[in-house]
Amino acid sequence: MNAPVLITFVVYLFGMLGIGLYAYLKTKDLSDYVLGGRQLGGAVAALSAGASDMSGWLLLGLPGAMYAAGMNQVWIATGLSLGAYLNWQFVAKRLRHYTEIADDSITLPDFLENRFGDSSRLLRVISALVILVFFTIYTSSGLVGGALLFEKTFGLDYQVALWLGAIVIVSYTFLGGFLAVSWTDFFQGILMFIALIAVPIVTVNQLGSLDAAVSHVATQNPQMLDVFSDMSLLGIISLMAWGLGYFGQPHILARFMAVKSPAEIPKARLIGMSWMVFALFGSMFTGFAGIAYFAEAPLENPETVFMTLTQVLFNPWIAGILLAAILSAIMSTIDSQLLVCSSTIAEDFYKAILRKDASEKELVLVSRIAVLSIALIAILFASNPESSVLSLVAYAWAGFGAAFGPVVILSLFWKRMTRNGALAGMIVGAATVIVWKQLEGGLFEVYEILPGFVFCTMACVVVSLLGRQPSEAVQDQFDDFDNQLKGRLERVRV
Repeated sequence: MNAPVLITFVVYLFGMLGIGLYAYLKTKDLSDYVLGGRQLGGAVAALSAGASDMSGWLLLGLPGAMYAAGMNQVWIATGLSLGAYLNWQFVAKRLRHYTEIADDSITLPDFLENRFGDSSRLLRVISALVILVFFTIYTSSGLVGGALLFEKTFGLDYQVALWLGAIVIVSYTFLGGFLAVSWTDFFQGILMFIALIAVPIVTVNQLGSLDAAVSHVATQNPQMLDVFSDMSLLGIISLMAWGLGYFGQPHILARFMAVKSPAEIPKARLIGMSWMVFALFGSMFTGFAGIAYFAEAPLENPETVFMTLTQVLFNPWIAGILLAAILSAIMSTIDSQLLVCSSTIAEDFYKAILRKDASEKELVLVSRIAVLSIALIAILFASNPESSVLSLVAYAWAGFGAAFGPVVILSLFWKRMTRNGALAGMIVGAATVIVWKQLEGGLFEVYEILPGFVFCTMACVVVSLLGRQPSEAVQDQFDDFDNQLKGRLERVRV
């Protein structure tokens, strides 16, 4: 076992637990635990959203895809960048403001119920179930990535590595809630950024130059330099459709809801998008440079290309820090997912349905118990060492994007949307993803998020137009929200 790497990991992990303990002392009620009291600054919100969004996929899945297939994987990054920008530009500010207007909603199901005045609780329950199902799968993908990291770095058995990673992540999420998650994500985002810039630069330097790296790849397989290699129009659309997922990811939308003021959004957007573009570029180039570096001895598992380059090229102490970036990426997503699941159970099931008069202390306790429960289920899903990080992420990403994306967008921009329209869209979007995933060949090779997003939108619009108009109270609330937001924008311009 590599002592410098182990020491670096231990110091890093104790640092994250320290943040968890600090946040524990600052957490007084459920709003603090779930949204940090809506006090996130723009920079923390931006890096926290980016880090929790990208997960181990950025350091394992995407470099692995580039290493295995070459430059045709650039379409995923293009779609993600476009989707993230549009989400910051059009959804962030409106969602931050509307959740406050809609009875100070602190979860996505809470917002949807208050937005549409749904006294039946159907919207809350169905959206909460969608969150729990797909986030359990999503969390599993992160645990697989963490297990791969510990297994390869320290030579641990996969199952031991899986439990070790889970225990660390659950510990600080259990203690500190949203504040712990957001501040750890902030530092983890910085570490990920440094790692994704350093590794490809050092690799190319070892190969001699960028031209030498390209030449090595061309010698091995010239098609890997072609962004259109093995790509049909449907294939390109399918990869770019990843960007649609942003509009429906509860852990990213939670960052928008937690920003201390809508005025912070433009700064957060600039920081977040700058971080994302550089990080994606570094991730892709790590995989690309790995093709050249390992030309003589190809890797057995493409998703280990970042880890292997780090261990081969860097001093053990530096390697420990860079490998901790992978753990950062994994931890920053799992903690956010566990927190959303726990808040869903506490706010949307326990308080809303079982115990309406539950105290704040009781709700925080329920949230913490939920963190442990969801983590245990996710560990069971992740117990298969053959699981692919990219495939697990793709399925969960599609589920959220298709079930919630159109519902969130239309709820923020379309006054005529109804409760039944939102409910129908959510069910159709989630069902489409589940069914589409089981089918093969022809049109069914398209990434399931695209048909899910389209059918969800159609269901929302058609069912809303066929039904009665929303109640006067719901329409008045929308008008208040729209007028107040326009008033804020005018004051900013002045």
